[in-house]
Amino acid sequence: MPVTTVTKDPEALTMTVVADFTAPLRRLWDAYADPRSLERFWGPPGWPATFTRHDVAVGGLSQYVMTGPDGEASGGYWEWLSVDELKGFEVLDGFALADGSPNREMPAMRMVFSFEATDGDGSRVTTTTYFPSFEAMEQLVRMGMEEGMRAAMGQMDDVIADLTSYAAGNGVETQILSDTLVRITRVIRGSVEDVWRAHHDPDLLRRWLLGPDGWTMPVCEVATGVGEGYRYEWAPAEGTAGDRFGFTGELLESLPPHRTVTTEAMIGMDGPSTLNELTLTAVDGGTLLSLVITYPSAELRDIVLGTGMTTGMETSYRRLEGLLA
Repeated sequence: MPVTTVTKDPEALTMTVVADFTAPLRRLWDAYADPRSLERFWGPPGWPATFTRHDVAVGGLSQYVMTGPDGEASGGYWEWLSVDELKGFEVLDGFALADGSPNREMPAMRMVFSFEATDGDGSRVTTTTYFPSFEAMEQLVRMGMEEGMRAAMGQMDDVIADLTSYAAGNGVETQILSDTLVRITRVIRGSVEDVWRAHHDPDLLRRWLLGPDGWTMPVCEVATGVGEGYRYEWAPAEGTAGDRFGFTGELLESLPPHRTVTTEAMIGMDGPSTLNELTLTAVDGGTLLSLVITYPSAELRDIVLGTGMTTGMETSYRRLEGLLA
């Protein structure tokens, strides 16, 4: 079991959990930074978590749902207060209602995660929870918070050992999170700042966001501010089969260089648009690009995924890595 000590201080209203691992510091940090890894242990056995949002940046937000063996659901959120890569981060941790909004009837806690390297290429994470009151501390301890953290962190050894499966170069990964939510991830060799710039510089976009070879991007109108629209169009080069197509939408949120939220609709097609949430996170090997797409229905989700969309995305991301190199 990685948890070595649990210390409760009723006077300071804190509970401190120390866990040690025989893994490098970078690998331990990435277990928390990568939602694919975090959701494998953020929840005790039998209650796996699904993270629909995970912003490792000041001002960001993480949202998750833990699902029990009988289908029970328990939601939560993190409001990111500080981030110091490989050293620590601080969040406001709370319970969430079914729609993802904070459950104000339950206490929220400030949690500070501190990371350090230890002897023999090992690492340690110290998690200190600050409760808003003695009553809140008593309530959450009675609910099994200590036991839950011990059980959840007991799963981390296997997760950390398996992090190499998410290394750069493994290609696009597609995960269906719900009937309407899909998460597409790819580790791109390059810094967060460079990957962000490549998504917002029209000259760079025209060089890599092309899908299969043989296509051009004659229209690349980038939204530079919230509320502005964008328009992208692709056309086959001479001798390449296919018809011209494109997408348009609106920039709804922007948190440079970590997150954007846009709508997306295919030009000339009727029907509701999708919601695209792009998050960039520094991890071992480069930048983890996470794109969570909300479709209006499961039927449309399956139709779009069946077009080979992710194959074209993988070709584009490989082309992007070549530019960044």
